[in-house]
Amino acid sequence: MSDKAELSGISAQTKLMPFGYKILFVDDEPNILNAYQRQLRNRFQLTTALSGREGLEIIQKEGPFSVIVADMRMPEMDGIAFLEKVQEIAPDSIRLMLTGNADQQTAIDAVNKGNVFRFMNKPCPYELLVSTLEAAQKQYHLIHAEREVLEGTLNGSIKLLLEILSIAVPSISDRTVTLRETAIGVAHAMQVFNTWELETAAMLSHIAYITLPPETLAKTRSGEQVSEAEQQIIDHLPETGHKLLANIPRLERVAKIILYQDKNFDGSGVPFDAVSGEDIPIEARILKVLHSLKDLEERDGLSADLALEQMQETSDTYDPQVLQAAAKYLITGEDELPHIDVDVSELQAGQVLVSNVETENGRLLFTSGHKLSGAIVEKLINYHQVQKIREPIQVFVQRDL
Repeated sequence: MSDKAELSGISAQTKLMPFGYKILFVDDEPNILNAYQRQLRNRFQLTTALSGREGLEIIQKEGPFSVIVADMRMPEMDGIAFLEKVQEIAPDSIRLMLTGNADQQTAIDAVNKGNVFRFMNKPCPYELLVSTLEAAQKQYHLIHAEREVLEGTLNGSIKLLLEILSIAVPSISDRTVTLRETAIGVAHAMQVFNTWELETAAMLSHIAYITLPPETLAKTRSGEQVSEAEQQIIDHLPETGHKLLANIPRLERVAKIILYQDKNFDGSGVPFDAVSGEDIPIEARILKVLHSLKDLEERDGLSADLALEQMQETSDTYDPQVLQAAAKYLITGEDELPHIDVDVSELQAGQVLVSNVETENGRLLFTSGHKLSGAIVEKLINYHQVQKIREPIQVFVQRDL
């Protein structure tokens, strides 16, 4: 197939895309790739690959790419299989498919399996190809812009709430710092490694205390007996905290954890619903144990081991697995799994990061709590060959419960 036939008269008189993101074309025909390079290089920043395998290697070494365009019919790995792999290792990249095979099933598979943004038939008219690439780049830009806004809004909201809590209730604010660290240790002992929501819920677990009347707040600080009406308000603080957080983007599950943090394991208590046992979020079950433990230590002067022993006598109130993990972590100082220091070449799929993965110059690649897949391990090994990663890396070896 000629360049002209393939690109339907693509002209070099084009202008640069304002976003300047990189695009990867994958096709097993060199003349087609050369045509793309010649005719599109003045408008887009193009990289090409002659096979799906080569494309994956380029993504790992030279990524990220804003847009990845794949031909359907390629030896060893067809376009759909390639884009499925791309979805695993570069989920943010916008995926397009160009193919001469225009049957309906191919299009369906491309969309469903490869999560393809647009599907184009060969030969693709120049105007359609360029407009599609521009639309894909704009989609990539919108996703990243939205993510930056959301993350900025989220981080700002959490910081503001914590500052308000520290001003309104300084003693509780100090307590949440210890609660967060203990919750992480107990979670690790239970083989729960993705702890961001738990950490955030721990820090914001008492956010509803800012709604208490000053007199009631003063009584809770001094341990003075409160009235029946005041106790009812206090009992429903988790629901109040849930309402405060539920409308903040990406804090919906944190709000749910806070809602259920005082819920008994047998389903009794606030909120008054049918949720019980393991249907209660695991993070809420951890906070339930740690809140009660702290209360027994401060109110009754019990040591951690005696407090936990007393709590184990009320099995309907607490998750027994959380109690066991708390005892293991707080009394013996042990996590369920040992920490292992490994070099990049020793990383394996299934391991869970205890430490962040960073380059030697401090660039963050993956955060602690991330479970490694085979694709991520391969990416880190390849990355290490180009730009050194700080070693050793601390990991858990996760086992099935």
